Amino acid sequence: MSINVADAQVGDRLPEQTRTTDFANWNRYAAVNYEFVPIHMDDEAGRSAGFASAFGMGNLQWAYLHNLVRDWLGDAGRIVAIDCRFGSPNIRGATVTAQGVVTARRVQGGTTFLDLEIWTQDQDGTKLAPGTATVALE
Repeated sequence: MSINVADAQVGDRLPEQTRTTDFANWNRYAAVNYEFVPIHMDDEAGRSAGFASAFGMGNLQWAYLHNLVRDWLGDAGRIVAIDCRFGSPNIRGATVTAQGVVTARRVQGGTTFLDLEIWTQDQDGTKLAPGTATVALE
């Protein structure tokens, strides 16, 4: 069940977004961002770098998190800050879920702000890109 952004309280979870990532996803992202780096396109290059296969772009994880917050927020406010740390690779074929939880609600200068803990994780529960975001309600 989706929470109403204006009523969001500490502990409320954002609606999850899940994707299965593969070469087609990465190729579309690479085409838009001109990021045809061998470790993201070629399994052998990924293995040479010490991974099981090619792996997805870090900024694609950031985009998943941005989409999570933006889709939940809608027209109810604006993103003030968002960041993440690329902690683990998104290996080809992984099911990646973007998630978030409200960690603080505060009013400053008449504006309500919500602080969020956000992250992507794979099907095994490994956090790939943990981060934070702050939104201002309007």
